[in-house]
Amino acid sequence: MPNREVDNVVSVKFKNPHGPHIPAALREWLYASGSLTQQLTDLAGGQFRVEPQQEHFQRLEFVDARWMQMPHQHTSWVRESYLYGCEEQPWVKAKSIFPILSLQKRARIFQHIGSKPIGWLLFQRTNPNCERRVIYLEEGWSRQSCYTWHGCKFIVQETFLPAFEHFIQNQQA
Repeated sequence: MPNREVDNVVSVKFKNPHGPHIPAALREWLYASGSLTQQLTDLAGGQFRVEPQQEHFQRLEFVDARWMQMPHQHTSWVRESYLYGCEEQPWVKAKSIFPILSLQKRARIFQHIGSKPIGWLLFQRTNPNCERRVIYLEEGWSRQSCYTWHGCKFIVQETFLPAFEHFIQNQQA
């Protein structure tokens, strides 16, 4: 079960007052703090793997640059991957955005971790400051976390996929 403390959580409002509601089974996962890697590993009885999909450079999106208080014209390194628990279907689609300014500091280690989970390094002997937004995307409910780790800022977006929702609903039944 995930830890429920988060430094600063912002829930994004929907224009439609009858917009999607967060399923009760997902709520605590969206607002949990700490390492999602560890929480998924615990839920899956010790099983966990990362399957990187792509890594590329792109210009920071304006909204992300503003959130991290960085110039929007800067380039960022983006890592997209799927996170798996104890099933064949992925549970989470992850997207990490590292501004070049952060990669020139201690966060450069994240650019070379291959199929290791970011949480493995991020929460190793540290508890980084985290601001969080919860949003609904086409693929499902997502939490976007802006971490400050050793003076480096970056965003980790985790979208909980239908296979995960199904799994946790079955666990509660």
